[in-house]
Amino acid sequence: MKLIDPHIHMTARTTDDYQAMADAGIVAVIEPAFWLGQPRTNVGSFIDYFSTLTSWERFRASQFGIQHYCTIGLNSKEANNEELAEAVMDILPQFVCKERVVAIGEIGYDDQTALEDKYYRLQLELAKEINIPVMVHTPHRDKKSGTLRSMDVATEHGLPPEQVIIDHNNEETVRDVLDKGHWAAFTIYPRTKMGAERMAAVVKQYGPERIIVDSSADWGVSNPLSVAHCAAEMQRQGIPQEHIDATCYGNALLAYGPSGQFNESDWLAETTIDQRNLHSGNSVLRGQEPITPQ
Repeated sequence: MKLIDPHIHMTARTTDDYQAMADAGIVAVIEPAFWLGQPRTNVGSFIDYFSTLTSWERFRASQFGIQHYCTIGLNSKEANNEELAEAVMDILPQFVCKERVVAIGEIGYDDQTALEDKYYRLQLELAKEINIPVMVHTPHRDKKSGTLRSMDVATEHGLPPEQVIIDHNNEETVRDVLDKGHWAAFTIYPRTKMGAERMAAVVKQYGPERIIVDSSADWGVSNPLSVAHCAAEMQRQGIPQEHIDATCYGNALLAYGPSGQFNESDWLAETTIDQRNLHSGNSVLRGQEPITPQ
């Protein structure tokens, strides 16, 4: 079974994670820009980070046979530093049109402040201008009202519902998201968001249409194999295989494919792993024997 993890922060993960993900059937990942666990202090940090997402991390994934894509945006947490946020908005156009950037994101609300609202709206307008999907981060606190507000603002700015992927959903928000015609993504994340059993129950209740499973694995306690574990749990519960394929693979293609940068042919074509390859003079190896073409 081929799987896609359409929301995972691989810059925070190890090469062992890439190998385990490949072994579990994950063929492609989407890495959203997000915060680093502490505030950045200058725009140069964003420039280097966005550059990493569009270059080095793509190379690193390829060394394990995984196709890497990303989303670029100013995250909601750091939108509250207005001076820095203005500088980031100035550089975003340099990155959002780069190869394999499949959406603007993750953007939206955290504490639902006026500055978060300002920069969410500006980035929605940028997405409209270049006709690219949007990945929306729904807040962890006051999730229901924050999710409704996120969708209302996207509608106000004229984005078609299918252009907007609403992430970090739970049982409280899924019906509203689906009723408005958006994509409903779910983060399978230990304790704080959704578990595999709860996710299976959602698919049983609502079916697979416009539902996406991801891990959001990052630098915290999280699991880069969450999508694979969720697929296995759905199989265990007797959910039809076509529903599992849709929520853990196909729907991500439908949601992010309109960017023109997320193409199944990238991983269906025969690929050769040669870990002797270098990126800017660097490899993923530290003395290990490289995997080479047989």
